[in-house]
Amino acid sequence: MDVEFWLDRWVRGETGFHQPEVNTHLQTFWDRLELAPGARVLVPLCGKSLDMLWLLSEGYQVLGVEVSPLAVQNFFAENDIPAEVVPSDPFTRYRADDLEILCGDFFDLTPERLKGVGGVYDRASLVALPPAMRKRYTDHLKVLFPGKLEALLVTMEYPEGEMDGPPFSIGEQEVHALYGDNCDIERLTVFDLLDEAPRFRDKGLTRLQETVFRLHSRR
Repeated sequence: MDVEFWLDRWVRGETGFHQPEVNTHLQTFWDRLELAPGARVLVPLCGKSLDMLWLLSEGYQVLGVEVSPLAVQNFFAENDIPAEVVPSDPFTRYRADDLEILCGDFFDLTPERLKGVGGVYDRASLVALPPAMRKRYTDHLKVLFPGKLEALLVTMEYPEGEMDGPPFSIGEQEVHALYGDNCDIERLTVFDLLDEAPRFRDKGLTRLQETVFRLHSRR
């Protein structure tokens, strides 16, 4: 599951992970984070998520990171948002007022690019990654946010062996293993998703739950 895997998914239109509406968990639980009004929010592996527009409507600045140029271009085109596009090695930078999307590899992101970022919204990032890459991803987030991680995390969990990801099944125990060394982890809700997403039942799942966590650095 390298960069080419995701580039191909967008080219082929295999983007079932994209939600055609704003995520309800974001709207319900975002205010549980301790963020200053107007804070900058990182949305990793953002795709063309409409959740970024909701965050903007709530007065936040948004910094998205997405590897697929097609996803980024579609986001601005479909929402009729004119953007300034400039090279910003190793990324291409798309900017429109309080919205910025860096097109490139998340793992090339450095703390210098996150000035003013106070929180992270992860609905479809961690669950998109296989186990070995999940550890690399969370380790990189800790480098980007040394001692100040404040995040809303949405995971999915289903019986082992019933489906090959992505999205991958991630249980609460794994969330604690990945983040528990430096974060307090609060489980906010568990939601039965199977009836809301019949495409997963068609893939053979007998159970599918979404869990929403708040992550808060202890340091």
